[in-house]
Amino acid sequence: MKSIKILLVLFISLFLSKVTFAQKATIQTDTLTVYGNCTQCKDRIEEACDQKGIKEALWNVDTKILTVVYNPAKISLEQIHEFIAVSGHDTNLKKADDSVYDKLPGCCLYREHPNTHHD
Repeated sequence: MKSIKILLVLFISLFLSKVTFAQKATIQTDTLTVYGNCTQCKDRIEEACDQKGIKEALWNVDTKILTVVYNPAKISLEQIHEFIAVSGHDTNLKKADDSVYDKLPGCCLYREHPNTHHD
């Protein structure tokens, strides 16, 4: 009887550890607005999302919407906004530093004179 109790406790412990692990590995999909103009912007924005915890990032040039698939246990949505801002692109929550923005190619400057060039 004692061995059955031990086995039962081990089984329950193993089950709970699997459930806890599964909850931590949850993948989340979010969309955010990221400002830019062209395919150079697209490449830069998606490259900025090449971070641990981000599974996929796709930016639409026309809608300015970034769809990002990520593991919130490894990276936060706020960190994703920060990585994009560091690349020179404003998001709906974070503005890029002017010094970084000013170094973008002319066709990528979206603040004062939105460019409709989509090379």
